Amino acid sequence: IAGERDPKTLAQLARTRMRTKLPQLQEAFVGRFSEHHAFLLARMLAQIDAINADITTVEQRIAELVAPFAAAVTRLDEIPGVATTAAHAILAEIGVDMTRFPTPGHLASWVKFAPGVKQSAGKNKGNGATGHGNPYLARTLGEAAVGASKTSTFLGERYRRIARRRGKKKAVVAIGRSILTIIWHLLNDEQARFIDLGPDHHDTRTGTQHAIRNHIRSLNALGYQVTLQPAT
Repeated sequence: IAGERDPKTLAQLARTRMRTKLPQLQEAFVGRFSEHHAFLLARMLAQIDAINADITTVEQRIAELVAPFAAAVTRLDEIPGVATTAAHAILAEIGVDMTRFPTPGHLASWVKFAPGVKQSAGKNKGNGATGHGNPYLARTLGEAAVGASKTSTFLGERYRRIARRRGKKKAVVAIGRSILTIIWHLLNDEQARFIDLGPDHHDTRTGTQHAIRNHIRSLNALGYQVTLQPAT
């Protein structure tokens, strides 16, 4: 845009790993780039700069409004998958007053992260869909659940277990509900802090005997009769 058109000079502006591709960059810079192209590109970059300036202004405004809730943001930020931006969105939608929700289940139901139960003649109907809730909060919780799924934490392992049995979509909703439950406890008690149970919680919390019974049932279902003998 400033007038420099020499391919070698332009290629030398590359940084980090792009410097290993200088020959390809020089070749890419060979072409027709007129003053009119420079004018149009300058207008495009000016729009990007203006939008970035607006984003900065909005972020500053958000920081001012959320300042009274800084402690709550810090507590929510400790949850896997929930960063500062997600914490801001969550607090903006549900607030910090949990007296409106007697239990975590009430909050999940209000957000529509609880399976709906439809009955007719004593029989459950439908597929247990959650229904349509707050789209902004649902998107934030979904993104947080996906983020948590990539971590070596209790929530990450819970996601992987559910995804193997029920599919990824149901796993996202389940982890979103788990995150809501954690949020309710953290906001309901200002002294509460998030403690990760660890990815091996499912394997260790039930004890050896429970694990043995599960393995025996699995083998029985495959048609095997199991006899246990302690190792010497």
